[in-house]
Amino acid sequence: MPKQREGIYEKILECAKKEFLEKGFLDASLRSIAAMADTTTGTIYSRFGGKEGLFSALVEPVADYIINLFLKTQETFHSIEPEEQPHQMDKYVTGGMMAMLDYIYEHFQEFSLLLDASYGTKFQNFVETLVEIETEYTYKYMEDINFQGEESEVITEEFIHIMTRALFESMFEVVRHKMPKEQAVKYMNMLAKFHYGGWGTILDLE
Repeated sequence: MPKQREGIYEKILECAKKEFLEKGFLDASLRSIAAMADTTTGTIYSRFGGKEGLFSALVEPVADYIINLFLKTQETFHSIEPEEQPHQMDKYVTGGMMAMLDYIYEHFQEFSLLLDASYGTKFQNFVETLVEIETEYTYKYMEDINFQGEESEVITEEFIHIMTRALFESMFEVVRHKMPKEQAVKYMNMLAKFHYGGWGTILDLE
């Protein structure tokens, strides 16, 4: 059995990241990646199972972490007594967004792949997964506080989905614009205030 070259796994990932960032998943070439990594496509198949397996090795840990972090923030918030939730929402909205931002900037290139290079993979609906989670928990919050305002009839699932999609797309513009983190923090703070203020007006939060 041929001896596996030391460091080839890491080299393949490094070259794959470059190829996927430049061309996206669909247009990326395993032959190009193999050539850059000074290896063969057979080696890539044996280690990663193919192009999607290689893409997954780069982005799946990041996608899983963000989704689990978001779920944990939601669960922690909804474990608070309903009467306290309106008073705590601002803290959790801002804190949750900043925790996500910190992680994004620690894994900036991988997150760029998730957002803009994942079409054609199981990760192409990553943002939609976050939107669905937020939509579900927004309904739960409205039930917890027994919201019955005059806008209750128009706050449909479609409305929540549209507003939530707008929030996440706005958040992830920091990646697409390659903002320096210091600038992104200021942007995210303004976005959190805007998001909280809008929902605060609709739900009559104090």
